Amino acid sequence: MTTAHDTAVAYWAAAEARDWVAFATLLSEGVVYELPQTRERIHGREAFVRFNVEYPGDWHVTDVRAIGEGSRAATWATFAVGGDEQPALTFFELDDDGLIERITDFWPEPYAPPPGREHLVTRY
Repeated sequence: MTTAHDTAVAYWAAAEARDWVAFATLLSEGVVYELPQTRERIHGREAFVRFNVEYPGDWHVTDVRAIGEGSRAATWATFAVGGDEQPALTFFELDDDGLIERITDFWPEPYAPPPGREHLVTRY
């Protein structure tokens, strides 16, 4: 049985490797992804994987620290895009099968969402 900690670490490893098949296997079919700073929400595995596949730029992620217990995990990660680095805190909630059913990403400051992802997100 995989722990919440292990799932969170595997999530970032798959994202960094652009291994979208492995990434998708970590997610429940009905996963909900939220970005409070941009007030965006994505519903469903297919849309969320596509959101990541289509994310612009040559980005990289480093998982700095991960903690997890029971059905919850949290990570502190650093994202590098075009020479800029930003920290992010991500919170994961897993379902009874150990799949990620909810993800909330917190970035340092609010920002306007970049254009081109309106087909995948709803604003709130």
